[in-house]
Amino acid sequence: MIIDAHHHFWDPAVADYPWLTDELAAIRRPFTPTDLAPLLSEVGVDATVLVQTRSSLDETRQFLATAAETPFIRGVVGWVDLTDPGVADVLASLRDAPGGDLLVGIRHQVHDEPDADWLSRQDVRRGIAAVASAGLAFDLLVRPRELPAARSLVAAMPDARFVVDHLAKPPIKTGRLEPWTGLVSTWRELPNATWKLSGLITEADWRQWTPDDIAPFVDRALHAVGPGRLTFGSDWPVCLLAGSYADVLTTARALTATLSDAELGEVFGGNARRIYALDTTAAGRGG
Repeated sequence: MIIDAHHHFWDPAVADYPWLTDELAAIRRPFTPTDLAPLLSEVGVDATVLVQTRSSLDETRQFLATAAETPFIRGVVGWVDLTDPGVADVLASLRDAPGGDLLVGIRHQVHDEPDADWLSRQDVRRGIAAVASAGLAFDLLVRPRELPAARSLVAAMPDARFVVDHLAKPPIKTGRLEPWTGLVSTWRELPNATWKLSGLITEADWRQWTPDDIAPFVDRALHAVGPGRLTFGSDWPVCLLAGSYADVLTTARALTATLSDAELGEVFGGNARRIYALDTTAAGRGG
C-alpha cells in the first residue's frame, strides 16, 4: 500500500487563509476530495493523511467529517490551541465528533511564530504532552530557524511521536547545505521523530527545478535519520506551484531509487502507517 502522508484541502470562498498570498494566486481556489481522487488513481496511491491548513477547530471538525465520507483518507492531522489549559478536553471532544476516530495527529504552524523558541514555552509543551497522552502524533512545521527548539522538545519527550514536515524546509533554491545539514545530523539519536519527504519541489526554483537540485538534501536526510524514519507526502495542492502530483511521486521515487524494496515499502507506506497508527485495512473503513 502506498500512502501519501501529507496533503490538504481548502476553500478560500468560505474561510480565510492568511498564507495564501498573491505569490500563491495560482492555488487560491477550492481543492476537494473530488479533485484529488483521480490523481491518486492515476499514480496508484492507496491512502492519504489530510493535514490542517489554518489555526481553526472548525477546520479540524470539517476535515474529520470529510475523512469519514472519503475512503482514501485514513487519517487527519488537525489543529488545537496548545496553550489552552483545557486542551485535553478539546482533543476528547474532537474524538467524539463525526470522523473523530480518524484523528491521528495535531499540527501548528510553528514557523509562523515570531519566537524561534516557541516550542520551548512551558504552556506549549504542556499542550504537546496532552497530544501525546491522547495517543496522537505531533507534526512539526518548522524551518531551520526552529530546528534547535524542535530537537530539544523531541529529546525531552521520548515517549511522544513527532513528524518533521517537509524535511524542515531546506534552502533548496539556493543550494546552501549549511546550516540545515548540520542541524539535521543532530537528530540521528532521536528515534521518536519521523521526517516527511514532502514539500520539496516548492522549496526549489518553481520554474526550473530538477531532481538533481533536491538530491543532496534527500541524501543527507537519509544519512542522518535513515529510511526507517522518512515518509512520503505530496503536499498537494501546494506542490502544484512547481509541478503535478505525478511529478512529486516520480521525483520521490527517483531520489530513493538506491533503497531496497523493503526500505521503499517503509518510506512509501510503512512509516506513515506506524507513526500515525493508521488503520489501512479495507474493513477499517467499511469496505
